[in-house]
Amino acid sequence: MKTGVDGVEGVEALLYRVPETLASEVLEQMKAPPKDPSIPEITAAELVGADGWTAITQLAHHGMLFVPVGYTFGAGMFKMDSIRGGSPYGAGVFAGDGSRQPSETELALAEHQGKYMATIVKRLAHA
Repeated sequence: MKTGVDGVEGVEALLYRVPETLASEVLEQMKAPPKDPSIPEITAAELVGADGWTAITQLAHHGMLFVPVGYTFGAGMFKMDSIRGGSPYGAGVFAGDGSRQPSETELALAEHQGKYMATIVKRLAHA
């Protein structure tokens, strides 16, 4: 998604991660991948000013603007030749036990959604 957002002139995506709250033993049992140290942790004070995706439906019910990908991805939305994450609500990846990597289609959908969302946000910012 960051690649898609950054692909729209005048728009920049910043990635943050929230501090982990689960014990390392629990993360191991879940087969959670290690955290990417290049993505900084966001503080509670910084979180107030951040935009982003989290519990989309919960926040949408409270009036948050949400830009779903819909069916703008075209034929890629209907590919059924392999397991694919994502829906009209947004990009996603089926991870299973953590050994599966995102497919080219899943990555392309994420990039498309980032670009699509950044284009809408840019229009709203100039309205």
